Amino acid sequence: MRTYFGLPQTVFILGAVSFLNDAASDAVYPLLPLFFAATFASGPQLLGLIEGAANATAALMQLVSGRLYDKTGRAKPWMIAGYTLPALSRPLIALTSLWPLVLALRVLDRIGKGLRSAPRDALLAASVAPEKRGYAFGVHRSADHAGAVVGPLVAAALIAAGWSIREVLVATLIPGVLCVLLTLWVKEEGRVGAVANAPAIDWRWRTLPIPFRQFLLATGLFAIAHVSNMFMLLRAKDAGVTDAQMPLLWAAFSAGAMLLSPKLSSLGDRFSHWRWVAVGRVGYVVVALLFAILPATPLSIAVLFALYAIVIAASEGVEKAVVASLVPKAQLGTAFGWFHLVRGLAILPGTAAFGLIWGATSPMVAFAVSAAIATVSVLMLLRR
Repeated sequence: MRTYFGLPQTVFILGAVSFLNDAASDAVYPLLPLFFAATFASGPQLLGLIEGAANATAALMQLVSGRLYDKTGRAKPWMIAGYTLPALSRPLIALTSLWPLVLALRVLDRIGKGLRSAPRDALLAASVAPEKRGYAFGVHRSADHAGAVVGPLVAAALIAAGWSIREVLVATLIPGVLCVLLTLWVKEEGRVGAVANAPAIDWRWRTLPIPFRQFLLATGLFAIAHVSNMFMLLRAKDAGVTDAQMPLLWAAFSAGAMLLSPKLSSLGDRFSHWRWVAVGRVGYVVVALLFAILPATPLSIAVLFALYAIVIAASEGVEKAVVASLVPKAQLGTAFGWFHLVRGLAILPGTAAFGLIWGATSPMVAFAVSAAIATVSVLMLLRR
């Protein structure tokens, strides 16, 4: 297989697929809080319910799709289905004014994420040497963030040209379809995740390697603490960021993460993947505390989103490198399924609780609680 910049072609094809998907997804992502507020007069509680339920649904699909990858050695069928569902569900949100239907469509979107994520990550991990996994996942995340730059910029341009939020939602069908078509070009080198005549893979919790279980527990607690980006955008709106500026803010954040992700993730390859994740999570604690302490102004929001971009770039890719390092190659799909399952299920109570605390007290208290819980998760990692 051809290599580019020390990585196999598969990494870059998967990156291009993620670029198109994220361009579609992030074109509307910063607009969804505004869409909810304008259409349903919803507050942070309803936003937390919808996003938490959608992400929890994705998590439930992860273990199933991960096991299917290990059993069949095929990632491509699950990826095709996983990118097709959001390509169709995103535009349909524009056609409804009932929040239960929006919830159903967001769940459908996340089912697609659940189908594709674990097999895709397992395929990527199996395609590179262990000492390059942090770099490979960093490059992939960089492509994700590149899509998250292009999408909001296009959305901002369309809104400035007089398009409505509903029309922007419908327009995401174009990159969504292109994403599915590009997925058809992904090549799998044989039965990458399957082993001939191998015994059935045991996916039960008690049979997982102890270090992997420790990492999953710390990751689950951190996912409870981690604030949904939706709430950070909602805080930006409170600070006076306008509707037209919101996509630009998200694009700038994504651009920073895109540029920094390969380099910062590769540092995890040079040092310890595990401890580098801990460093990234300490960075999140700092950002959450600053959200709680600093007055909400456009300048403070810009600084905080810049710091958050550094944190995301340093930690996201390396987390997956840790997962791949803790299990045998034949169990990569199941391992990534567990990783996404634990994180996704933890997001539901975490997001819902954050919205409730925000509504009952203040955003500052909610961010402070988030920082406190995240600190405990860091201590769990450091006790290894």
